[in-house]
Amino acid sequence: MKTSEIRNQFFDFFTDKGHTYVRSAPLVPKDDPTLLFINAGMNQFKNIFLEKEKPKHLRVVNSQKCIRVSGKHNDLEEVGIDTFHHTFFEMLGNWSFGDYYKAEAIQWAWELFTEVWGLEKDRLWATVYKDDDEADELWKKVTNIAPDRVLRFGKKDNFWEMGDTGPCGPCSEIHYYVGENPSKQSADGINSSDQYWELWNLVFIQNNRLPDGTLEELPKKHVDTGAGLERIAAVLQGKTSNYDTDLFQSIIKVQEKKLGVKYKDDLVGHRAIADHVRMLSFSIADGVLPSNEGRGYVARRILRRAARFGHCMGREEPFLSSLVGTVVELMSEEFPELVEKQTHIEKVIEAEEIGFSETLDRGLEQFGNIVNDLSGKTISGKEAFKLYDTFGFPVDLTVQMAREKGLSVDIEGFDKAMGEQRTKARSEGKFNLDVSHKEWTTITKGDDSEFLGYNDLSSESTIRRYHCTNGTVLMILDQTPFYGEQGGQVGDTGSLTGDGFTIRVTNTVIDGDSHIHVGEYAEGDSINGETVTAQVDNVRRENIKKNHTATHLLHKALKKVLGDHVQQAGSLVHPDYLRFDLTHYQKITPEELRKIEAIINSEILKNTVLDIS
Repeated sequence: MKTSEIRNQFFDFFTDKGHTYVRSAPLVPKDDPTLLFINAGMNQFKNIFLEKEKPKHLRVVNSQKCIRVSGKHNDLEEVGIDTFHHTFFEMLGNWSFGDYYKAEAIQWAWELFTEVWGLEKDRLWATVYKDDDEADELWKKVTNIAPDRVLRFGKKDNFWEMGDTGPCGPCSEIHYYVGENPSKQSADGINSSDQYWELWNLVFIQNNRLPDGTLEELPKKHVDTGAGLERIAAVLQGKTSNYDTDLFQSIIKVQEKKLGVKYKDDLVGHRAIADHVRMLSFSIADGVLPSNEGRGYVARRILRRAARFGHCMGREEPFLSSLVGTVVELMSEEFPELVEKQTHIEKVIEAEEIGFSETLDRGLEQFGNIVNDLSGKTISGKEAFKLYDTFGFPVDLTVQMAREKGLSVDIEGFDKAMGEQRTKARSEGKFNLDVSHKEWTTITKGDDSEFLGYNDLSSESTIRRYHCTNGTVLMILDQTPFYGEQGGQVGDTGSLTGDGFTIRVTNTVIDGDSHIHVGEYAEGDSINGETVTAQVDNVRRENIKKNHTATHLLHKALKKVLGDHVQQAGSLVHPDYLRFDLTHYQKITPEELRKIEAIINSEILKNTVLDIS
């Protein structure tokens, strides 16, 4: 049975039970800053569990795209080495939001496994939470599982929690014996032996974990199930490895031709490459581009890891993009976005692999030198950081290469070196104003820094407090037309004129919610009175506004010429120039630059009136 048939049978089974099919959420979470990637089926329904959102349907079935390569769920180092860990996988799930509960979830799971898919009952085991008498009794009541095959386990194995607080509850897992001799089964193997595979987790969300650690009953109880499609496919196709299913073998066969190495001759390399190209295809389709930050860095790490495995098989030319078509062919029925973005995915992967290949050989040579000069068994954090900083080797790639030689890497030392570089970059890259230990002279009390600058370039303002040292004056006002440096736009300059003094403002910065006017005396040498006339340099502000508008025109033109994947990654808006950092997978050609310039100039010549209200 093909994996696509297994997936569709799962959908059909639950739609017949009154469930509504919903598509997978994108891999990039919309409104959840706690996640780099969607890593479980429940992520898109989190607000329902938290009672922040009402469900559109009480019963739902889906297959969720998942990536687990960071944070609590990080399986990267196991990928390729064992037979079942993946960076990308599909999570089949059926859901009940305050509708049916444990009895139906247990009965239907057993029915699908034994009657529809025909799994042998004498190979199946069920586990429940140690205090969940209800689930224990239901397994014996609504299914014909042998009573001695229902086992109780503690919190570690059979209690699910979203976080330290919030919705949670007991779960019931279904395990399958994959060994050759069913008569040799034992309850001792569950959750301890790799001969027993967990296939399905039925989570019963019935509690709320309070800040003091206690549990309270939820007014509505939910069912949240998750079954890894890759592992179910392996069982139903009679395989002992996920990588032997049609989901991976189609890709691996192409790899064998491209790399000239048989699967059996490099299991780890072929498995890792097949896994990684799936992850890259799906993440890029959902808007992730390789970079040095966040999700982009995860994608870059995965791609370089895959490229290095290919290099070890003797492939010096880029090849990963040639595998994308097979991934699309396998997966596009359920995930049509792959067809739409195929060309884009291939271009991104090819450009990134070409860029890495330029330093790969030199990096591998440097790694060899490090190993040859090593006196112990640990590569220093400093050396690992050099491989990252100079040759683009993600630290987990260095860890992988070290492990192959029986060595380890000083990760703590690497993190320290990385932190030092980031601190240095921040200090060199922006204006620094440490106000934490300065002694301020308070003139008046009250709220400060109400910003008037969207409509006014001057104001009569009250001084809240000021600080003078070595000829530099810092001043905070109750209200100000001065824009504080933020979001890539430089701060305003101008003047503050009071009784017997004028301060030439050379910059405006923001500390917390306060606008700090930084300047020097143009007239006078002391602050007199409580009020000043705040006047922004009008000509300079107008030039900044023009360049600010130009960044928006540039962003639009870049998308039109290069593609919708282009996103702003940073900017500097200055009165004399602008800088626009963008996400793109290759160097912009002269012809593309001419097109971009023509679009922007055409818009400028229209002289369209701006409405900033």
